[in-house]
Amino acid sequence: MTDRACEVQLEAGEVSLPGTLLLPDRMRGLVIFAHGSGSSRRSPRNRYVAEGLSRDCLASLLFDLLTAEEERVDARSRALRFNIGMLGRRLGAVIDWADGSPALREQPIGLFGASTGAAAALVAAAERPQRVGAVVSRGGRPDLAAAALPRVRAPSLFIVGAADDVVIELNRAAAEALAVEHRLELVAGATHLFEEPGALEEVTHLASQWFLAHLGA
Repeated sequence: MTDRACEVQLEAGEVSLPGTLLLPDRMRGLVIFAHGSGSSRRSPRNRYVAEGLSRDCLASLLFDLLTAEEERVDARSRALRFNIGMLGRRLGAVIDWADGSPALREQPIGLFGASTGAAAALVAAAERPQRVGAVVSRGGRPDLAAAALPRVRAPSLFIVGAADDVVIELNRAAAEALAVEHRLELVAGATHLFEEPGALEEVTHLASQWFLAHLGA
């Protein structure tokens, strides 16, 4: 059970982004979420995973990668959600924000990315190799971070639905470009959004075990 949830405002360059911080009573690490295309910090799937991580004493920070105005523009053009360089920089700025927080600065950091957010997570991990201890991708598009993959130093777990054939191949190819510990896990019977019974539970279990193993907890 999550002990505390608080709303925060995150400064990321020239923009201010709203976030939700879930804090368990005891912290063994902080997981920062990067949501996927057209989603937000209120993503029910990411919230489900975050609440599961809390039960294992992992704090979670969910935030909006785009401002409200940018979301309106993106709803029409669908361009900003694929600007992986910008999204990766914003995620990096949020890591820096956590480092400036007295309650969080001593915590090891993991990144959890979904869909295009997984590419942003890998870009941020490549840019901050000393700070990011682990990456987990759920139904991700790591191929969109192709240029950053050889520079990633954080152990990376790719979780894909076993019925999500195209994304499996994209993840397999991206994994081969990594020069660090990595694993591809297929969730039996699951499609891209992991809506099948038990699928998100399996995602949460796999993510929690990966973070706890690699964040020095």
